[in-house]
This record gives sequence, C-alpha cells and structure tokens, in this order.
Amino acid sequence: MAFSQRSIGPLAAVITVLIWSSFIVVARASASHVLLPLDIACARILGASSVLLPWTWWLMREARQRGEKVGSLWGLSPLPLRITVQAGLFGGLLYAVMAYIGFFYAPAGHASVLLPGSLPLWTTLLMWLFLREQIGMNRSIGLLMIVCGDILVGGMSLLQAFDGGDVWIGDLLFMAAALCWSAYSVMVRRYGLDPVRATMAITAFAFVSFVPAYALLVYLNVLPSHMAQAAWSEIVFQAAFQGVGSVVISGITFTQMIRTFGPVKSTMITALVPGLSALGAVVFLGEPLSWNLWVGLALVTSGILFGVRQAVAKSSFPKP
Repeated sequence: MAFSQRSIGPLAAVITVLIWSSFIVVARASASHVLLPLDIACARILGASSVLLPWTWWLMREARQRGEKVGSLWGLSPLPLRITVQAGLFGGLLYAVMAYIGFFYAPAGHASVLLPGSLPLWTTLLMWLFLREQIGMNRSIGLLMIVCGDILVGGMSLLQAFDGGDVWIGDLLFMAAALCWSAYSVMVRRYGLDPVRATMAITAFAFVSFVPAYALLVYLNVLPSHMAQAAWSEIVFQAAFQGVGSVVISGITFTQMIRTFGPVKSTMITALVPGLSALGAVVFLGEPLSWNLWVGLALVTSGILFGVRQAVAKSSFPKP
C-alpha cells in the first residue's frame, strides 16, 4: 500500500519519537543483561554498518565507474576524510560509547532529562560559539529552564556522591554524550551535509576505528567483554535495535520529519521524548519517579517547547 505525502510526515514523526524514547528504556534494560557497554556499542556499529556500508557502495558505484575519486576510508564513506573523521568521532563513536557506559551507572529517568533534554542547550551554545548565531531573549529563557532542570537532576546525584553513590558518573556521561551529538549536529549545519550521507560517514568511521581496535583488545584480554557469554539472540537484538533501528531507521524518519514539518515544528515533536522515555522507565523498568526528576523533566520539556514556540510565533510574522 502506498502512503500519501500527507501521511508520510506524521508516520515518520511517530516512528522517530517511538525509537528515540525506546532507545533510552532498552539501553538501560540492557545494563542488567550479559553484554557490557562496549559490547553494545560494537553491536550497534555492526548492525548499522550491515545496512549503511553496502548502501554507500551502491550509492557511489556510478562515480567509481566513471573513474572519479569519491568519498574516503576506502570507499566506505561518501564524504571527504577530514569531515568523516570529525563528524564520526563525535556523532558515531564518542556519543555511543559515553551513552552506553552512562546507562550502567544512572537510571533511564536521568537519561530522559540529560540526553535529549540538554541537546538544545549544547547545540545553541556551540552554534553561538562557532557559527556566531545570536541567542534571543525567548530562547535564553528556554535554555535557562533546561539548565535548571539539568541541575535539579544531576545536582542531586552529585550530592549523593558524598555518600558513596555513583549515579553522578552516568549523569556526567549523559551530558557529555549530548554535547558530542550537538557537536555533530553543528558540523552537519556548518558543512551543509546531507543527513543520509552524514549517517553513512559516521557509521563508516566508527566501523573502521572502533571495531578492529575493540576486537584486538578483547583478543589480547586487555578489554573485558561478554560477547562470548551472551546468547546470539541478545547480540542480534542489540545489532537490530541499536544499529538498524536507532541509527538507520530513525535517521531516515527524522530526515523525513524535517522535510515535512520543518526544523522548528520537528523540535516541538521530539520534545515528547523526555516525558515518554521517563514514563517508559516507570512502566517497564519499575524505576521510581522522584520529585526532583518530575520537576526537572517538566522544566526541560517546558524549556524546549517555550523556545521553539517562540520561534514559531516569530516566523509566522510576514516578512517586510
């Protein structure tokens, strides 16, 4: 059955929000299973590579047949080497490694606030720093609300560190992972990268840089791994969901959502992710939703919606 152009956008939005929300719940649930964080990161990269690397080869086949020099990393990336390395380091490697390690320390409710919730904060600051984009009053108020929400959640974890708690480690890793993804997003805008080709490039870099090093260190018993002890069903599931789902499918649906609704309305739609993932953590993982997490979640979601709503209102005025 063919979908109309009007139905593709809402369908893409639903798929994107569901995958982004499920990613947090599934990643946290995986922390109680056999695989270690770097094992999950490896499964993610292998799953995404199994789809994107052959797609990249097919995409550039005509240029190769004409004798043109295209892409980098032996034809695995469709982008130049310098951009592939820069974008791949932040968007393909560091983000995944930091996020998965963070889930082994902090609950999914914290990730709901600190991962998708802090993206607008880091992205705005980086765009102001490197692209000289001005920050208006309305966006500043929204960002202040996000900062207050992050502090309310992460600050409580830091206070618990004095009592021997280690949740703060996961919180800091979530914030660092969000910073890495924001850096990647700013690179996409700075270089005007096509989202699909950029996703191919960061996956190629992660495959070339991480997988061989990971395999060698595991073989030499330098790096702990539970790949050998895990059931094949768990490994295949992680590769399918984390790689094919979180990287490939949500990357395509997010791009389609941008094309249909535009970046401003799309940001409003993805503002549903913190609340849905926190609710999913309560329902499926049995995590408690403390008062500071409730308030922090409300502040972060409100901050995102406030800043974007003001942008919509401003863009609705007729141009002079």
